[in-house]
Amino acid sequence: MNTEKDFSPLTPNIVRALNDKLYEKRKVAALEIEKLVREFVAQNNSTQIRHVIQILASEFALSQHPHSRKGGLIGLAACSIALGKDSGLYLKELIEPVLTCFNDSDSRLRYYACEALYNIVKVARGAVLPHFNVLFDGLSKLAADPDPNVKSGSELLDRLLKDIVTESNKFDLVAFVPLLRERIYSNNQYARQFIISWILVLESVPDINLIDYLPEILDGLFQILGDSSKEIRRTCEVVLGEFLKEIKKTPSSVKYAEMANILVIHSNDLIQLTAMTWMREFIQLAGRVVLPYSSGILTAVLPCLSYDDRKKSTKEAASACNHSLMKLVTPEDDEDEEVAGDSDSPPRADSPPKTEGDTNGPGSIPVWLFGISCKSLGISWLLLSLTVFSLLDSTDRSQVTLDLDGIVQVLDRHLHDSTTGMMTRIAVLKWLYHLYIKTPRKMFRHTDSLFPMLLKTLSDESDEVILKDLEVLAEIASSPAGQTDASDSCDNSDNKLELQVPVAANATLSCIIGSKVGDSSPSTPSMNSYFYKFMINLLKRFSLERKLLENRGAFIIRQLCLLLHAENIFHSMADILLKEEDLKFASTMVQTLNTILLTSAELFQLRNQLKDLRTQESCALFCCLYRSWCHNPVATVSLCFLTQNYQHAYDLIQKFGDLEVTVDFLMEVDKLVQLIESPIFTYLRLQLLDVENNPYLIKALYGLLMLLPQSQAFQLLSHRLRCVPNPELMRTSKPAGAKRAAYAHMDYNDLLKHFDRVQSKHLEVRHQRSGRTDHPDRKLML
Repeated sequence: MNTEKDFSPLTPNIVRALNDKLYEKRKVAALEIEKLVREFVAQNNSTQIRHVIQILASEFALSQHPHSRKGGLIGLAACSIALGKDSGLYLKELIEPVLTCFNDSDSRLRYYACEALYNIVKVARGAVLPHFNVLFDGLSKLAADPDPNVKSGSELLDRLLKDIVTESNKFDLVAFVPLLRERIYSNNQYARQFIISWILVLESVPDINLIDYLPEILDGLFQILGDSSKEIRRTCEVVLGEFLKEIKKTPSSVKYAEMANILVIHSNDLIQLTAMTWMREFIQLAGRVVLPYSSGILTAVLPCLSYDDRKKSTKEAASACNHSLMKLVTPEDDEDEEVAGDSDSPPRADSPPKTEGDTNGPGSIPVWLFGISCKSLGISWLLLSLTVFSLLDSTDRSQVTLDLDGIVQVLDRHLHDSTTGMMTRIAVLKWLYHLYIKTPRKMFRHTDSLFPMLLKTLSDESDEVILKDLEVLAEIASSPAGQTDASDSCDNSDNKLELQVPVAANATLSCIIGSKVGDSSPSTPSMNSYFYKFMINLLKRFSLERKLLENRGAFIIRQLCLLLHAENIFHSMADILLKEEDLKFASTMVQTLNTILLTSAELFQLRNQLKDLRTQESCALFCCLYRSWCHNPVATVSLCFLTQNYQHAYDLIQKFGDLEVTVDFLMEVDKLVQLIESPIFTYLRLQLLDVENNPYLIKALYGLLMLLPQSQAFQLLSHRLRCVPNPELMRTSKPAGAKRAAYAHMDYNDLLKHFDRVQSKHLEVRHQRSGRTDHPDRKLML
């Protein structure tokens, strides 16, 4: 530096000391400057004061010589101390050269700059607030300084500034938010820590309403929430928690809609958990106001229900959201709302419902939001929450309508997605069941589109999924809302059925079934037009997927018997199987139904109804089952045993000699013998004691014994028959019991003829498959 240059009013000794490399000499010079400036203050000589500050800034603090810069910094701090309360008049001149030194390559000089600015700010206090942005900008850079001494110095200055902001009521938040929004996207951990600490401080100041500017910084906060540092994440969680508390205190003052326009999709696990927590709180606060946006919420919530224990907290939060949202749907949502405008132009199912006013204004949801993929679900929850909650001010809660079309689309999409987790599929089915219970009339508009996928879901690997699926299908089949006019039903469904069955007892079923024959279906006042459609398609699915029938057929039918009337299930399936063209499938299906009938606890009441045949309804059911059971001779005999038609059972067994005895046939006889020894036929075994009144029972059992080779089943039945008392009393001179009078009006000859016709068809099919075209001379060929 040119020592001959005029630096007045600074003396040559002061100038020389400021340029010295020793800190002690520079400090002495600073004390002299402080003394000099105090004199100018006493004289009220602002011109000389500014002149001193200008010399220290331009000739020293901004000098090329490092020692001169150090001297300039300590000299500026001395000026500020001397000025005292008047330093606020010269802050711009004092602060700018110091902040310039924040960028110096010398770490010691950056430290001295922190020290100098600390002294300036300490003296000025609240007067520095108009310059807060430049101070914050400089500090945000030093927060990530690699030198620990510089970082320590910046932390002291940072705490001082926070104290000043906290105690002041003149902080200009409007001017600060743009800078905060810019700095919040820093990727440096120290800078992030600095930013988040300032947000926490500002949120704690009562006079600073930072929540009004939450849309400006929320995305950045969730970026920070994904930081790798545990400490930073924890601090960010605290900040978001404070914001959420404030939202719950003053929900009407929050600008929710504006947040939805700036948020982006995140996938970090912690972000998902935090966002889901916000969602849960928002649903509880908003109540039914969220219903118009429930499809978007479900899009985000449902996939989380299949998370494993590694994301247990997120899964639990999602489950709470799902449960709370489901409770909002009530029967009042099934009422037809008044649609404004042209009634011939219904709203598109794939578009979100619109609120009053501009569709891009507060309360609206961007169209892209409803296409969010399940792989990027983090902030979408929060985005949806914030958006829907904005309706608290703009929407009348009494006018809120359920977005049923959107919900059904989301649920259907998750059912179709092969990657959907088991718990999510269960939740989807619970939603469908809930909607059919609460809003049956509106839901039946979607049944035709949902029905195929619900049937397909019966092939799911999970028993629990199948159970929920059956509950939905049973509700569809039995809901009074499914009763439609016969003409409408015919127009919509007649051409869709792939199986033809006999006519139903009522016009609706008659229209759906289409084929008119003499056998009538059961009276099913609790069933609707979808019941037979369900039965038809279920059997068709069993026909196409034999493994489903083998592995889950009995399970599915038993559950349906619990959910619907067992008589309806068996009566309708018997009707359908009567006209089944695939005779092998018909035989297999009859065998399955017969096993269920004879062994399942769920069919206890139906077995009792058939056991005695004391009513016209039970006789009609027996005749209906019998005609289809004829597809399987052994099943037909077992049905006769169940209904105590022992003479008819004996007559059928007599015809077995004309049938083609195969290994499968003998295995079925073997199983029947095992069933006779089971608790189901306890009454039959006890009737063996009454030889005189049950001769045909004994003869029928002997007939089975004669059919069997000498196997274990043969020994079992033979041993049982040896226990029959007084075999010499087995005569046929007496009628077969007086109690048969209850159903004596049944034409057993006609039933035998029907059995012959069915078996003749089976025989023809077997011969065609084996390549034989001749017809052997058998009694069954009519």
